[in-house]
Amino acid sequence: MLKTVLVALDPADLNTSVRTSMTSQVVEALQILHLDANSKIVLSHVVATEHLGMDVLSDRPPVETQTMSDLWAVQLSAYQEQLPCPSTLEIVTGDPAEEIVRLAKIHQADLIVIGSRGLTGMQRILQRSVSSQVFDEAPCSVLVVKPSPDR
Repeated sequence: MLKTVLVALDPADLNTSVRTSMTSQVVEALQILHLDANSKIVLSHVVATEHLGMDVLSDRPPVETQTMSDLWAVQLSAYQEQLPCPSTLEIVTGDPAEEIVRLAKIHQADLIVIGSRGLTGMQRILQRSVSSQVFDEAPCSVLVVKPSPDR
């Protein structure tokens, strides 16, 4: 039985059709896991410091990004309503792969569910695959949801 599932989402890109379907596919993947009412889901989003152009020394987003974090929290809350069991939200700042692995350790996750951008070859090397890094470093099993070719 899965007691705690960490779900890494990127609601910042919900306005683009590819990311929207990827985020939706990740949430849909939770439905096939058949989690029971005693399971807990942690919906998470990492605000990448490289996109902020600054070093951040805490888990809390800087004041300048607080409004964006509030918007992401609203979007994540909308996904919470679709979940079959209790859930919490985690919005942190830092390197996405490192923070996802850290959150999995903090919450003692049994499984991480993360989407893949579908990068291959040189793109995957140059743009860094977050899902690959999480897969390699995670303290638990990882379910990588690949983009559906029909979306």
